[in-house]
Amino acid sequence: MSLITCIAPVNIAVIKYWGKRDQELLLPTNGSLSVTLSTEDMHSKTSVKFSTGNEDEVWLNGKKQEMNKRFKNVLSKFKQLRKEEEALNNLPKISGKYILVESENNFPTAAGLASSASGFACLAFSLAKFYALPLNDTEISKIARIGSGSACRSIFGGFVAWEMGSMKDGSDSYAVQIAPETHWPEMEALILVVSDVKKHTSSTSGMQTTIETSELVAQRINHSVKQRLHDMITAIQTKNFDSFAELTMKDSNQFHAVCLDTFPPIFYLTDISRKIINFIHVYNKVTSDGINLYKAAYTFDAGPNAVIYTLKKDIDQLMKFINFFFPPPEDNELKNYYRGSFGSDFTLSEKEQSIALEITKLGINRNSGSLLNGIIKTKVGEGPKVIVE
Repeated sequence: MSLITCIAPVNIAVIKYWGKRDQELLLPTNGSLSVTLSTEDMHSKTSVKFSTGNEDEVWLNGKKQEMNKRFKNVLSKFKQLRKEEEALNNLPKISGKYILVESENNFPTAAGLASSASGFACLAFSLAKFYALPLNDTEISKIARIGSGSACRSIFGGFVAWEMGSMKDGSDSYAVQIAPETHWPEMEALILVVSDVKKHTSSTSGMQTTIETSELVAQRINHSVKQRLHDMITAIQTKNFDSFAELTMKDSNQFHAVCLDTFPPIFYLTDISRKIINFIHVYNKVTSDGINLYKAAYTFDAGPNAVIYTLKKDIDQLMKFINFFFPPPEDNELKNYYRGSFGSDFTLSEKEQSIALEITKLGINRNSGSLLNGIIKTKVGEGPKVIVE
């Protein structure tokens, strides 16, 4: 095969991974669980072909990148596996040839939207196909993990857990699908892009500093996360949105509390992020019918951008209120602001205007100008796939 192009999804953790027990193999200090988002709206795209140069090359978003250690580790693993297949099955000798990898993201890179996860998942999946290796998704997820830990979760669609494992060689640390993307089709998401600027503290350096300095992280690892993983799996299997929402928000809050407990503290959230958090809590309070407590749940990865999970029946109304309290820019700046299948009318009905007034009375004021850089509407999606071969 002389060329292959694949796309891989973003995954956003609802029970988060933050800390490694092995820096080389990227083995986590705790298990985690994520939702894979649709590649129709957000994805990494990677093409692999033979290079005409005298070295392996990788390009990201049109710029040549330095071949860092993690990329080399992933590539060397796939080349070794191909070499073994060549010896066993008398296949063409391509493992020794140089390759060119070209990758791009259709969403902000290194801004707290899991670009490294989708990127390394796409790299691993593409190389497995390029070298025609007989690997299943679990085996691919193990190799994706050594590029970026959470990349292992982007090898699967739907709802995905990363088993932390206990083996020193990492052989039992991989992703497993809890439920496919078809399991809970009512689940959708809005991504509020607060900033598309590269974050000041990378996840790699941030989580290691947390492990070394935070007094709270041990409580999170040894107690909170284990119970939350169990409860979250139950919530997903039973499609209990109230339970899903509360666990998601609590875990996001605790993750950022641990970041603040790091020394020096790590600030991923901004004033705008905190305003979104306050808005979601007040919105849930005002719209609750006394039986269903939550219509929306926020989570923030290592960055200021909010991922809001909600159900299909509630997303249009939620979007109206987000548009009201976080108004878009002027019409001439709207070209790339909305991404996804939005309705054309965000006008509040008379009843919705009354709800907006209640929200305002509880301290959420409408901003006079645009606070967001964009909004992406998406849903639960499938894993990586080949688009060119």
